Amino acid sequence: MKLFIRRFGQGFPVIILHGLLGLSDNWVSFGRRLAEDFDVIIPDLRNHGQSPHSFVFDYPSLVEDLLEMIRELELTDFFLIGHSLGGKIAMHYAFEYPERLQKLVVVDISLRRYVANTQQQELIDAMQAVDFSVVHSRSEIEQQLKHSVKIAKLRQFLLKNAYWSDKDHLAWRINLNSIHENLPGIFEGVVSEKKFEKPALFIRGGLSDYISENDLRDINSNFSDAIVRTIETATHWVHADAPEEFYHLVKNFLIS
Repeated sequence: MKLFIRRFGQGFPVIILHGLLGLSDNWVSFGRRLAEDFDVIIPDLRNHGQSPHSFVFDYPSLVEDLLEMIRELELTDFFLIGHSLGGKIAMHYAFEYPERLQKLVVVDISLRRYVANTQQQELIDAMQAVDFSVVHSRSEIEQQLKHSVKIAKLRQFLLKNAYWSDKDHLAWRINLNSIHENLPGIFEGVVSEKKFEKPALFIRGGLSDYISENDLRDINSNFSDAIVRTIETATHWVHADAPEEFYHLVKNFLIS
């Protein structure tokens, strides 16, 4: 599947994979800043943003999309950054195709299976509950989301998925139906007998439970050259909550 991409800067390539319900636009500010030193490539994952939709939404297809993009762009070596769902895709890729990948950054996600009643399911439910037949503006979408999404920053995150399907109608650009149907598989853990032996950085939010102390053993077992750093003031959306600290952690790791 040919993915929509945003690309900034020049130099050694860095690919950034967004998380579930996100899109490349979420990473533009960080990407432009990193592009002062690197060639930054940010795709929309399938069923997200401006990339094509599909009933198939699982890790083999998501990794294959990434591999296809890398081949099409003729990248011989690169760094890979993934947040949440993007982090799981990045780990799958690192185990299966480590040859060109030189460094890996995984943001607030571990290898384990996550239970299905997580915040992502609640956000999907909230998005599916929006009645677009009575919506005439983004502010009216937000008013409906307020009933179940209490945090303003999360509402703005979801609203990035809204677009004008024609001059009179708003809709969700994201393929919520496919994501909802395939969500159990997305919550599954990353299981591999292979190890990634090149440098890897795991960044977790101190206010998030996505990487627990119990996860560290599996991380160190599967990534022989891994380091874990915590940004204490950040939630799961580490790059948005602590942009300065996050940027310097990532940049210093990539240039070291």
